[in-house]
Amino acid sequence: MLKSDGIPSYEELQTVLPPPERFAKGPVAIIECFQDIPCDPCVSSCPKHAIVMKSGITDRPRLEANLCVGCTLCVNCCPGLAVFVVDMTHSEKAATLTLPYECLPVPKVGEIVMGLDRSGKPVCEVKVLKVSTNKKYEKTWAITIELPKTQAMEIRGIKVAPGKRGSK
Repeated sequence: MLKSDGIPSYEELQTVLPPPERFAKGPVAIIECFQDIPCDPCVSSCPKHAIVMKSGITDRPRLEANLCVGCTLCVNCCPGLAVFVVDMTHSEKAATLTLPYECLPVPKVGEIVMGLDRSGKPVCEVKVLKVSTNKKYEKTWAITIELPKTQAMEIRGIKVAPGKRGSK
């Protein structure tokens, strides 16, 4: 439970997930922001105005899933590292997940890294497909990984293993 251990429960996560049918249409953002704090860079980063804060800057951001195109511009601008983009249409068995990353070393495209759950526990190996940043948020990378569809809602971090390079 979020209040006791910092990890959202299944029930808490259900309040921020896009509708199941939206996942069938391609990449979509998931905003795992559960606190009313004065913060809104995700709102201003969205070119489609898919992220809104109806009650002002201290409200929690909400995703208008029907407007989201999964561009990932919101991922590395969130200071709370709470925005992810999931694409369940990547392939028959694999999804992609774009997540924020602020550690060193920065993984390389093609590298195999360990996918971690919300508590930091290892889940499975995943392949890095894309590594990007932008000038405004140059210390936070948006890392896109390929992972089993069954883990797309579980993995929320990665761990780079020193010396472990190569393709999966």
